[in-house]
Parts: sequence; C-alpha cells; structure tokens
Amino acid sequence: MPVDLHHPVRATLDAVLDAARPDTSGEVASYIPELANVEPERLGIALVSTRGDVHDAGDSDVAFTIQSVSKPFVFALALDALGVDEVTKHVGLEPSGEPFNAISLEPASGRPLNPMINAGAIVTTSLIAGDTVEDKFGVIRSGLERFAGRDLVVDEDVFSSEARTGDRNRALAYLTKSAGTLAADVEVATTAYFRQCSLSVTARDLAIMAATLATGGVNPVSGERVISEDAARWTTAVMTSCGMYDESGHWMVHVGLPAKSGVGGGIVAVQPGQFGIGTFSPRLDERGNSVRGVAMLERLSAQYGLHMLAHRGDALSAIGSLTTSDGETVAMLRGEIYFAAAEEVLTRLAPLVSDDGCLVLDFSGVTRVGSAVRQLFHALPAVVGARSDGSPRVVVRDPDGVLGG
Repeated sequence: MPVDLHHPVRATLDAVLDAARPDTSGEVASYIPELANVEPERLGIALVSTRGDVHDAGDSDVAFTIQSVSKPFVFALALDALGVDEVTKHVGLEPSGEPFNAISLEPASGRPLNPMINAGAIVTTSLIAGDTVEDKFGVIRSGLERFAGRDLVVDEDVFSSEARTGDRNRALAYLTKSAGTLAADVEVATTAYFRQCSLSVTARDLAIMAATLATGGVNPVSGERVISEDAARWTTAVMTSCGMYDESGHWMVHVGLPAKSGVGGGIVAVQPGQFGIGTFSPRLDERGNSVRGVAMLERLSAQYGLHMLAHRGDALSAIGSLTTSDGETVAMLRGEIYFAAAEEVLTRLAPLVSDDGCLVLDFSGVTRVGSAVRQLFHALPAVVGARSDGSPRVVVRDPDGVLGG
C-alpha cells in the first residue's frame, strides 16, 4: 500500500493557517443579519494549479455564501456572452477608490465605475440573458457551477436576509435605471443579484474558480472550457485594479495578485498561467475584506515571491543550440515562443542570415507558439528573400505543426 505522506504544499498551507490563526481582529458582517450568525473562527485555504492539482488545509470544505466574490465570475459570463464593447456601454473599468456600496457613477454616462462595486455588479447581473429572475439567475448559477465544477445551492436564509435588508442596493439599481445603464427591471436585477450572492461555496470551490481564470477560461479539474480566453483576461485585468475596493492599490503592492473579496469571508486570488487560491475566514476589516484571508495571502506572496510583477530573472533562451555544417546553420528552438522569445530569436539570429548559407529554424523542441507570433515565422522566408542562386536564406522546419497551417 502507498505511504500516506503529508504533502509539502499542504504543509505550507497549514503553516500559513497557523500564522494567521492568532489574529482575531475584525468583525463578522452584520449589515446582512444572517451573516452575523457565522462561526467567526472558521479558517481555510485551498490552492489549485492550472494542471488541476488541488491542495487545501483547514476549513477548506466549509460552506459559506459567495457574496461579492461572485462579481468577477458573473462579469466574465457577461463578457463571454456580449463582448467587452457591449458590456462597457453599461459599466466602466476604472477603480472607484470607494467602498463597495458607494454611489459611484460616471457624471456624463451614468455608468457605474466598475463591475466589482455593488452598483456595477447589479448592472452586470442585469446584462445576463433572461427576462425574469428565474431566467437570469439560472444562467448565472449554471455559469458559476461550471467555474466551480460542481452543483451549487442557494442559502435561502441568507437570501431572505439580503432581500429584506437590500434597500441600498435597490437604490443603486434605481439610480442606474434612471441613468439608462441598467438592462432590466430593478426588482428582477436586484433579486437575481441577491440570489447570486447567496450561493454557497467553499474555499476549495473558489480556488478552482480562480484557477479557471488562470488557465484562460478552462476549468483545470473538469477540463471544460467555461469562458473564452479574452473574457478570462479582461476579467482578471479588472480584478487587478478594482477587486479589493478602496484597498486595491495597497493590495497590489503587498500581494500583487488579481483578487476579489466578499463579506461572507472569502477571497479569491489568481496567478495567471499558474494557479488559483481561495481563502475563508469570516472576520472582516473596515473595508469589508477578510482579516485573516488578507494576512494569509500577504504571507504566501512575500514568502514565495508570488507577486505577478516580481522580476523572475533572465528567461531561458528560446535558442537551444546552434550547429553549422555544409553551409547550413541549424538553430534548434525550444519551449514556448511568444513575442519576447520571438524577438530574441529574430534579433540574435539576424546576423547569421547571409548569401553564403542557409539558416534553418527548427521547431522540433517547441511546445507552443503564440498565435500572432506564428505569422512572423510563416512570413520570415519571404521577408528575408532568396540567395543570389535562388535558394532560400531562411528555412523554417516545423515537423510537429506547432506553427499551425
């Protein structure tokens, strides 16, 4: 039988929990009465790689309501369905620098400043297909279930509590309706929004949802494409500047990951191309962010260099080797080639292009090429031209077809 070893990543997450656990500052949300009944000592974290590997610790499978952590994912669904041009007719993309429930509308257009504050999130919900609450929420729940890779249920007690006490959100909806940016009846939009926020999730669910954004829209656990790469990129960009409300700038300096918090105690964070993280701890700071969730992510980022703007050192050269024989110089290329790697290849090898021989670019060791970069290499032989005897100066070998047709 295999030995049940304590996984080192799990041990790392346990250590992060242990460091955060003594901090009992902050208060559970009480403006939604049902949230005041949450057990404040709950503490969990999960990390999911873009390969679909799941690591978790603590109360990672304890359910809580998603609240505002739903906002980026509903925004992604709207972007995927309608495109960025249509969505941004109704909601902006700029940070507000204000609390989540502030009245933040552009003076000229009446658009909410971004989809991560309540006014913008209600407008985003109004853009989802359907004329009734049931229709809109059905699309939203189905989409969020695909992000999480499992069925999600509404906490009806929290929903009822939100609906009873949601007059400020209704007021925001009426303001956007009067400005012409709300795309549905006020009661339909706000009720669908309240139900969206009342979906029950776990820290593990949030990590999978975040990892789906990190992969460019494919759920790495289920393998299902949930949204387009464009929608995932646009959503992650808005999370970067707006996801932590009026603490977004501080967050980007100290943590450096696109993220979104919710008053249910959850935080979701994305390392594009690498992993997603979900945390859960109910006590909130004065801005509505989980105190211990922030502390856990700050610690992980500082200790393991997760900041997405950190300098990683010189990248491995895309040129694996150069060999010359019988007037032919062969450059064996390797790894993934996007714009920076293509620039290196074309710049470093340009002096080898001459009338005296042929430069061969061999893509045998290349695993992936950016779509636009492919055109550079397809066009290269024609751009460089032929030698005086009519033979090519540059030949591109692509035995595995990584450059496409």
